Amino acid sequence: MLLETASGRNCDTAPGAVVCRELHRALLLAKLQPRGAQEVRKEQVNSNLEARMEVLMPEPQIYVERTLAIIKPDIIDKEEEIEDLILRSGFHIIQKRNLQLSPEQCSNFYAEQFGKMFFPNLTAYMSSGPIVAMVLARNCAVSYWKELLGPSNSVRARITHPHSLRALYGTDELRNGLHGSLSISSAEKEIRFIFPEAILEPVPTGQRARDYLNLYVKPTLLAGLTALCKEKPADPMVLATVLLLLYLS
Repeated sequence: MLLETASGRNCDTAPGAVVCRELHRALLLAKLQPRGAQEVRKEQVNSNLEARMEVLMPEPQIYVERTLAIIKPDIIDKEEEIEDLILRSGFHIIQKRNLQLSPEQCSNFYAEQFGKMFFPNLTAYMSSGPIVAMVLARNCAVSYWKELLGPSNSVRARITHPHSLRALYGTDELRNGLHGSLSISSAEKEIRFIFPEAILEPVPTGQRARDYLNLYVKPTLLAGLTALCKEKPADPMVLATVLLLLYLS
């Protein structure tokens, strides 16, 4: 009988199956040896298992990046249509808020644009009616949302990126329909501005994430598999497979 992973693969073809079969074979061999030799064999099994786990365990991807999206006043009637496009593009809408900013709040939100020729028109436009603000999350959320939006000038977007959201919903450079954070740092700042109650805990990525997994996650998994070896369960292959597949699926 084959065990299946969450993605539909069976145990024989999943990466963890190699470790499962080796563990089962090693335990059977250990039972046939004298008691003293069994203890030595167990240590060898544990050592070999740890080495195999280091090779076969894939580095998990952490899909936690967030960005701020705003549907601007002139296309508020397209809210449901745009949200559907967002979800079908692989984003999760973590938070959503309907609000209307005052001219002063718009000035604070776009403070980095202060002094530019278009700044008064920008704040007047953004405070002219209600907006929909959303916190979007997915892998590389900032860059993917920027790509989906297209160029800031909707006239140019219709030429160079005709399928982008600003090409579809925007009017010109000022009234371009939607807002997106330019960077991870600006996303954190803008999310705190629109959602002051939001908790943005620093999430480890890259090497920091790998260090966290090596320090806290992998030792627990290895300890569980080692315990299976010591306890000699009736069907160690099944138990080991379940534990591995929970991690690998």
